[in-house]
Amino acid sequence: MSDVLLLALVQGITEFLPISSSGHLAIGGRLLAVELPGVLVQAALHLGTAVSVLIVFRREVWALVRALLPGGSADGRRTLLWLAVATVPIAVLGFTLGSRIEALYSSLTAVGTSLLATGILLTLSDFAARRSTGTVTEPRGWRAVVGVAQAAALLPGLSRSGATIASARLLGVDGMAAARFSFLLSLPAVLGAAGAKLWTGLGDPSTGVGAHAAGSLALGAVVACVVGIAALKMLLAVVARSRLGVFGGYCLALGASVIAWELLA
Repeated sequence: MSDVLLLALVQGITEFLPISSSGHLAIGGRLLAVELPGVLVQAALHLGTAVSVLIVFRREVWALVRALLPGGSADGRRTLLWLAVATVPIAVLGFTLGSRIEALYSSLTAVGTSLLATGILLTLSDFAARRSTGTVTEPRGWRAVVGVAQAAALLPGLSRSGATIASARLLGVDGMAAARFSFLLSLPAVLGAAGAKLWTGLGDPSTGVGAHAAGSLALGAVVACVVGIAALKMLLAVVARSRLGVFGGYCLALGASVIAWELLA
């Protein structure tokens, strides 16, 4: 159970802070010679952090639900349409190149390069934020760009939150509007993929998931959710102050170190 709790803490922190949870898992797995967590554990922890998004953005989620009802908001329905459109790139890329992308997790050079890309994006977005009035908040083409950025973040080391928010900021979008759309956009993919894996795994007798293991998964999901709420609120505060460059510097340093270590090993 202690392993699950440790992974839950890591998941809760790195899922939302723009430092790439996938990159840190790949680096930790190689350097510490440990295996990545099983599918069921990953699914449970991802569901936990997805609930974090539902809690923090509960008003926005409820507004979207009401938009589907008779007399619902037209703006809400447009946002739902943009969410559907922006989800297409990650669905297509994951379906067509999923196995090739997964193979990159074994390459620290690829991970380090993606971390450098994350660092550059975050740093540039700070410069753009300080030069922009940040008034673009209506549904426009920038949301499709955010969808492409989310798909690109399937690469290990490229932060999903960092790539999506930074790409929108580079286009002059208000930081909080970009963050809201980014995290709402994460829900369909995460809830769909993690929910399906968890349902299939728990229903498969070959996984040998007993009451004790199920309890550990549930506790891990709760811990990931609680930690995720704190990390998400911290990120929103950073975005509001246009300080993503702080995480950009960290990603640049880590990416360069990983590539240097791989080349000299």
